[in-house]
Amino acid sequence: MKLSFYKYQGTGNDFIIIDNRDSHFDTSNHQLIERLCDRKFGIGADGLMLLQTSENYDFEMVYFNADGYEGSMCGNGGRSLVQFANDIGVIDNKTTFIATDGEHEAYFEKGLIHLKMIDVQNIENNETFDFMDTGSPHYVSYVKDLQSFDVVTEGRTIRNNERFKSIGTNVNFVQELGQNALSIRTYERGVEDETLSCGTGVTACALSAALKGYSSPIFLNVLGGELSVSFIKNETGFENIYLIGPAKKVFEGTIEVK
Repeated sequence: MKLSFYKYQGTGNDFIIIDNRDSHFDTSNHQLIERLCDRKFGIGADGLMLLQTSENYDFEMVYFNADGYEGSMCGNGGRSLVQFANDIGVIDNKTTFIATDGEHEAYFEKGLIHLKMIDVQNIENNETFDFMDTGSPHYVSYVKDLQSFDVVTEGRTIRNNERFKSIGTNVNFVQELGQNALSIRTYERGVEDETLSCGTGVTACALSAALKGYSSPIFLNVLGGELSVSFIKNETGFENIYLIGPAKKVFEGTIEVK
């Protein structure tokens, strides 16, 4: 059968999107999802998302990692799905939708999508790394020369160490640029490689930097472009966190699937 799809990207983090409001897509077919995301034998993407109907929200976001299994919240994916929902007329300039980590709001302003992330509490602040859940688990470590840093080898080692190997973690390496700006590279679980951008990852890095004295908004350079994160710091953590950046349609098409 032929499957219709759309390809979107948010700062280089790319996704296959399927309009599943009629529930035609088999979410239990993990091998199919993995094959669709394969860059040599499929469409190629960091993940696959379904836009589904919801009784209480504008839509439901269902996200699958490139390994074929349902994943945790994806910030760039969320922004991309909001852009898709706007493009096909499901929403106008603002929305409230539901994802695996709960309710999210989003709105458009000056060509950028402002996606409200979950509140973040209980950040583990260590001498050599910070660890927190921004919708997905994130390990944040600071380095001096990010450009030459071996992100894949070091990220894979941390993701599979004694603490994290059972459920995994995303691993972010950060270089401070000054003037409230950071440069970030991320190793993503599920993809099991470095990606051009990670929305929940830059959110974690921004909040980590806030613990070091950075103020909102924080500007973040990733391999795929630029993002920013705004927030309010409270006594126990952070609230009113927004991931801000562009999301664009790349192409649409059909693919024969069995």
